[in-house]
Amino acid sequence: MKKSQGHDLFDYRMRKDLANTAPLATRMRPQRLEEFIGQEPVVGEGSVLRRSIREDSVASMILWGPPGSGKTTLARIIARESRSHFFPLSAVSAGVADLRAVIQKARDLRSMEGKRSILFIDEIHRFNKAQQDAVLPFVENGLVTLIGATTENPSFEVNSALLSRCRVYRLKALEEEHLSLIIGRALENMETGMARHNPRIDEKAMSFLITRAHGDARIALNTLELAVMAAAPDDGGGRRVTLELMEDALQHRATLYDKKGEQHYDLISALHKSMRNSDPDAAIYWLGRMIEGGEDPLYIARRLVRFASEDVGLADPGALLQAVAAYQAVHFVGLPEADVALAQAAVYLSLTQKSNALYRAMLQVKDDIRNKPEYPVPMAIRNAVTGLMKAHGYGEGYRYAHDFEERITDMACLPEALEGRRYFTPSSSGWEEEASRRLIEIKKGIKKRKSPKAQKSLKEAQNACPGADH
Repeated sequence: MKKSQGHDLFDYRMRKDLANTAPLATRMRPQRLEEFIGQEPVVGEGSVLRRSIREDSVASMILWGPPGSGKTTLARIIARESRSHFFPLSAVSAGVADLRAVIQKARDLRSMEGKRSILFIDEIHRFNKAQQDAVLPFVENGLVTLIGATTENPSFEVNSALLSRCRVYRLKALEEEHLSLIIGRALENMETGMARHNPRIDEKAMSFLITRAHGDARIALNTLELAVMAAAPDDGGGRRVTLELMEDALQHRATLYDKKGEQHYDLISALHKSMRNSDPDAAIYWLGRMIEGGEDPLYIARRLVRFASEDVGLADPGALLQAVAAYQAVHFVGLPEADVALAQAAVYLSLTQKSNALYRAMLQVKDDIRNKPEYPVPMAIRNAVTGLMKAHGYGEGYRYAHDFEERITDMACLPEALEGRRYFTPSSSGWEEEASRRLIEIKKGIKKRKSPKAQKSLKEAQNACPGADH
């Protein structure tokens, strides 16, 4: 049954009213690819995706990126530009029944109008295996073009069968210059933006908003709208937005911090060097400055993990466990709860024994790899998987350490050209002092194994077990 004219008019008025009352981020959503700001590597001129959109040959895809990076907007633009019907679903609330209803509508549109359909699944990582499997046949037969949006790594969150039929596009948090353009566009737009309210944004307030939105266009626009509407109109009808008002709108105090500029590098350097200098008070101060400044806590946690190996190393093997545990705590509970876990790791790393022996070893290894030939693996430690490989000498001369006293052999494991090369030279700090003693014992054991008496014992053992293969 067809809807009445009055009902159609009611729907039109309702949609128009919703458009006018929707948040600024929704009202300012770009409608065409030319209006889309940011993500140049994905949709910039000459990109594969941009060409496929122009040629109307878009395949199923996963858009992977942080909140507010433009995933939903891009999906809607693709549907509009490809003249496809757009079916949006949220994996938070939709189930298999909703998927089936969409598939039936897509089938009807294809058979009656020849129109293609795009199935957009927001937060697709929240779909379980059964729900993802329900989509697979219709993606495979081309009834729908799937566009999934996710903030999580699709390698872990999307079924391999579905993932293999989709191209993954990685979107990044918007740059500050992109946010500046987006905010400027909203301030100048009279119809759907904020221009009709005659806003005047103080320079410090604008800088604060751009910095503290952390690349999220949705947060930037909706905070802007809240701040402008909260500003009292002056005699001329203008609304001035101060830093204090913008702080209140974002519900966070501004701190002197630029997470992409000099403050970012200065503060992480201060944290790292304070821990290296065994100063826990300075370490947690700089840590607090970064947290309060809005730095990504996972970035801080990653730096602690790096420090645990670069500056502590095997002087205290437990340091890496502390740092990784802090990272997991941040990932699990987030801020503000995880700030103490970060502080715990920073203080532990400050107070424990230090050694950069591993760091120096890796620098030497990288230098040899980059500046010397790619030496072949010695035949003795190659794996003789087949009879042919064994016949060609793979594994010949291999000595199984567990068959020998003290589990030590004199077998060379480095390429012949690097024989005797020392990369790891432990310090006298913490556990590395024990590592030094162990290296001395190993050298003595190797020397002992090279003695004529040891060589005779080895031959006797090999003759006793000629078929042994370890």
